[in-house]
Amino acid sequence: MSQICQRFFVSGHVQGVFYRDATTCKAEQLSVRGWVRNLSDGRVEVLACGEDKQVHALARWLWEGSDRCRVDSVRVEQVDEPFANDDFYIKY
Repeated sequence: MSQICQRFFVSGHVQGVFYRDATTCKAEQLSVRGWVRNLSDGRVEVLACGEDKQVHALARWLWEGSDRCRVDSVRVEQVDEPFANDDFYIKY
């Protein structure tokens, strides 16, 4: 399996609806490393690193998110630098 890192920018009603918490839980279930944080423009940013299959599964899940969210778009960028941590966390 190959390791990949991708950065996602999630737009919609994704702040104040437990999106970061739900993303953290899902990433941990999938053994994905990285972080999630709110951006000042209302979007949520996610850095996800791990086996390509698991990162792609998280990417699909980002469209669902938490129960109260509404996702309008998910933009993805490839990340070249490796992520050193072994966990997934909320970045403040």
